[in-house]
Amino acid sequence: MPEVARKRRTQPPPPHVLYEALTNPDRDPTRPWLLLHDDEQRPSIAESVEPNLVVWTSLWLLRPDANIRFDIDGPPRGSATLTWTLILENPVPDVATIIRMRKRLNELINANLRFTFGQ
Repeated sequence: MPEVARKRRTQPPPPHVLYEALTNPDRDPTRPWLLLHDDEQRPSIAESVEPNLVVWTSLWLLRPDANIRFDIDGPPRGSATLTWTLILENPVPDVATIIRMRKRLNELINANLRFTFGQ
């Protein structure tokens, strides 16, 4: 499956907290962050290895073949580095579609999720 986009960024919480947020997005109902659009669906966990790996199934109804891989690195007590990777089966969509999908993931992870940790 081709990797079509990737983003790496430091997140405020330690790896185990970030892992929990990705595997249980509703853990804190006072701070929702996985706010889905009409053309999106709630992802399932396809794979996970605590506290360093989470793989989601697709967010997009029109691209059920998509997977989002989250690699979490960092010390047990301190900020984590989160890398998300968007993986799609062939056919790979046009560049404009990839850009929209990349921006959406960046909004959910590096804006919404990050803000729940006070950043």
